[in-house]
This record gives sequence, structure tokens and C-alpha cells, in this order.
Amino acid sequence: MNVLFVCSKNKWRSRTAETIFKNIGSHIVKSAGTDEGARIKLTEKHLEWADIIFVMENKHRDIIRKKFNSSFDKNKIIVLDIDDEYQYMDEELILSIKTSVTPYLGHVF
Repeated sequence: MNVLFVCSKNKWRSRTAETIFKNIGSHIVKSAGTDEGARIKLTEKHLEWADIIFVMENKHRDIIRKKFNSSFDKNKIIVLDIDDEYQYMDEELILSIKTSVTPYLGHVF
């Protein structure tokens, strides 16, 4: 399964998620950001590639819907409700991501 994590700048939240799930299980994991200055900027190719998309906040889902309206299946976007208040690989962030993703990907960690 191709899994995409999305936040704003792809520096802390989605990058942390990619790091913790990258070499676990049979999933292929990538991350990207919605902002112009994102470390890896979200593209239509990311959306087409992904089987499931985890966004950190509702605003990320809304940006994807507005900017890439016809490029993806709207049902494959899951909002994790993780605010932008963590640094890369913060222990609380890792726990929050793992807890939020488990219902969708199973216990892969």
C-alpha cells in the first residue's frame, strides 16, 4: 500500500510520520507539504500514487480538494487532527501519529 502523509511545510509532522513508518511493514511511505515553501511540495503525482492520504489538519484536506479537485479519490483522505506544535521526531508527536494511524493501517509498528 502506498501511504502519503501531508502537512504544511513537510519539516516536522509529515516528515516524522514518514520516518517512523518508512521501513515498517509492507507499506511504501512518502510525505509532502501543501505550502509553497515546503521541503517536498505536494504534487498531483503524489496524490495519484497514494492509496491512502493522511493529512494533519482539516486545512490540508481542504487545500488538496481545492487545488487538485479531480486528481484523487476524496474517500482516501484521512484527517489526523494533529496541530502544528511539535518538532521533528518529538516523542508526543510520534505517539499521536501512531495512535491516529493504527485504525487505518493496523498495528504495523
